[in-house]
Amino acid sequence: MIRATMAVTGNRGRDLGTPIDRNLALELVRVTEGAAMAAARYMGRNQKEAADQAAVDSMRRSLGFVDMDGLVVIGEGEKDEAPMLYIGERVGNGSPPEVDVAVDPIDGTRLVARGLPGGIATVALAERGSMYQTHIPYMEKLIVGPEAAPVIDITDTVANNLRRIARAEDRSVGDLTVVVLDRDRHTDLLEEIRSAGARVKLIMDGDVAAGLMAAMEHRTGIDVLMGIGGAPEAVLAACGIKCIGGGMQARLWLRNGDRATMESERKREDVVLDLDDLVAGDNVFFAATGITDGELLQGVRFLGDDRCHTQSLVMRSYSGTTRYIEAEHSFAKLRRRRGEAEHAFAGAETVL
Repeated sequence: MIRATMAVTGNRGRDLGTPIDRNLALELVRVTEGAAMAAARYMGRNQKEAADQAAVDSMRRSLGFVDMDGLVVIGEGEKDEAPMLYIGERVGNGSPPEVDVAVDPIDGTRLVARGLPGGIATVALAERGSMYQTHIPYMEKLIVGPEAAPVIDITDTVANNLRRIARAEDRSVGDLTVVVLDRDRHTDLLEEIRSAGARVKLIMDGDVAAGLMAAMEHRTGIDVLMGIGGAPEAVLAACGIKCIGGGMQARLWLRNGDRATMESERKREDVVLDLDDLVAGDNVFFAATGITDGELLQGVRFLGDDRCHTQSLVMRSYSGTTRYIEAEHSFAKLRRRRGEAEHAFAGAETVL
């Protein structure tokens, strides 16, 4: 089953030229489905690296068959020393278009390893040179839905932001729900949110999904994301928000030792990054598939030895289309087709 909705994004961003003439997100969903199915076999087994490796291997293999000349510019593994698609890796079959690729084979690896809700596999693409790049692992983020997008200011106080967000959405602060990563560094932030009167939803991991939920407040009941999370997740979330509409601001957050990296990259921690800074232009594609059941997507459900069910979210910024795709997969046919494709690919290499 496919359900599609159309969104008006408001700010078209910096147009980088003629839109890519096909919806690459519909090809990417096969990549995230494969990664999700591979990782789901490890759900609840407390084998974090094995789950990550399975998702990475599946994603790398599937990306190789997509018609694109892709360059990985955002990879999750660098931050947590996990198995990874590394920054600078070329993916796709080398055909046009040239694109930047942001990947997180498992957003929420601990969630999958412990059998907790909210783990997803996700990939985003945009035109070459359009995605923000940094080796600094963390960013402070503020994400809201379309109605509140014009009023946020990450440099202002938590209370002032929440009051403006509530006013923009014609609600009281007490009606708002703010999602925050459950980390010691957020002790003061949580006190400020609660003192302002808003409700808090704490999450263990998975701030790509959480960012999307904050931008889809009427669907998810989450109104705001606040706090410090991964920089790779910030860019991935920005890609999704660029597609569905919403507002986002971020700025670098430095740990001990990160200042030298920032200076070598000629960046500044006080610079506020908006959506167009994190991903420029309006040719952005985003796909995610649920691994474990969550508020954004259902997880992989195995229907016996030979079949499973997946639910995915597929988005394209140029058209503003959001699709929810539910699929059933036959493992026997997938194995056979994959073997045929890999055999043909190896034969082509031999001829060349």
